[in-house]
Amino acid sequence: MISLVSEELEKYSTEHTTQIPAYMQELIRVTHEKAASPQMLSGPIEGMLLQTLAYSIGARRILEFGAFTGFSALMMAEALPDDGVIITCDVNPETSKIAREFFKKSPHGHKIDLRLGNALDTVKTLKGPIDMVFIDADKENYSNYYEASMNLLSTRGIIVVDNVLWSGRVLKPEDASSKAIAAFNERVRNDRRVKHVLLPVRNGVMVIRKA
Repeated sequence: MISLVSEELEKYSTEHTTQIPAYMQELIRVTHEKAASPQMLSGPIEGMLLQTLAYSIGARRILEFGAFTGFSALMMAEALPDDGVIITCDVNPETSKIAREFFKKSPHGHKIDLRLGNALDTVKTLKGPIDMVFIDADKENYSNYYEASMNLLSTRGIIVVDNVLWSGRVLKPEDASSKAIAAFNERVRNDRRVKHVLLPVRNGVMVIRKA
């Protein structure tokens, strides 16, 4: 994954972002030690962005596509009231095991409901309203996750989508994932139901709301 800013600026930005607690630092370390693709972890800057967005809209129910090792879910959970919930979906039992271990270490872990299995099947069992959706799973299904989310989204809810710049490959998409993300970006761009902004944060973050 290419960096959109220099390593020095990335470090400076992290240092000038609210610091994450010790157990979250440990989760980053464990992810790099045990997970096959540790770069999938959202990291402190994007994690704090997600937390801030959830707090700003007063989210009570969040849906996440792609739990990985639980970092983003834990960051968002801190912004929820004590009776709030994050339903996070994943298909990988190994990374989900790490996530569950760290949910137990967090004072906010009880707010997280991790569901293993096909996310689109899980969504069919849910009822709205959902206040916030975070999409960060298999790229080929981004458009499907988006449409499923729109059906559940509350009136003032938001959808946040990760990796929408895909290391710059959206400019000349050649592989399947790049083409899927580029197609998703165009779908949102032409969707009159929504207003959105694409932020060049980390690997590209899109924030979408109903028009």
